Amino acid sequence: MTIADNKKAFFDYFIEDRFEAGIVLEGWEVKAIRDNKVQIKEAYVTIKGDELFLFGAHISALPTASTHITPDMVRTRKLLLHRQEIDKLIGKVTRAGYTLVPLNLHYKAGRIKCEIGLAKGKKMHDKRATEKDRDGKREVAQAMKTHRR
Repeated sequence: MTIADNKKAFFDYFIEDRFEAGIVLEGWEVKAIRDNKVQIKEAYVTIKGDELFLFGAHISALPTASTHITPDMVRTRKLLLHRQEIDKLIGKVTRAGYTLVPLNLHYKAGRIKCEIGLAKGKKMHDKRATEKDRDGKREVAQAMKTHRR
C-alpha cells in the first residue's frame, strides 16, 4: 500500500533500476507517516561514507507528539539495504554518473519501506517529449470518452 509517491522523479529522470530500502525512523515519525503527514517530492538520496541517507523528506509532526522531544521535520534518515546492494549503488553513482532518487514510501509487512530508483537525468528536450506524449494520451482518452456517449 503506497503512502507517498514522487511523481516529479519520473518527469525529471529516466529510472533504470529500483531498490527497496528500510528507513531508520523515530516513533513520532512512524505515527505521522501512518497519518499521511509525509512528502518526498523534494527529497533525494545521498551517500556518506559507505551508507545511504534520505535527505529532504518532510515529515510533519502530529500535534499530539510527546512533549519531551523536539521533532526535526526534515532530518537526514538512514536507509537500510544489503551490503552488496549498497556497494553496487555507490559504484554506479560514482563511476557512471547516476543519481539516487526516492520513488515512493509504502508498507510491507507492517513496516515502512522506501523505494529508491537508480536514475539518469533527463535533458530539456526529453522532458518536452514526455509532456507531449502525456498530452497526446490525455487527448485520446478524452476523445474516446466523448465518443462513447
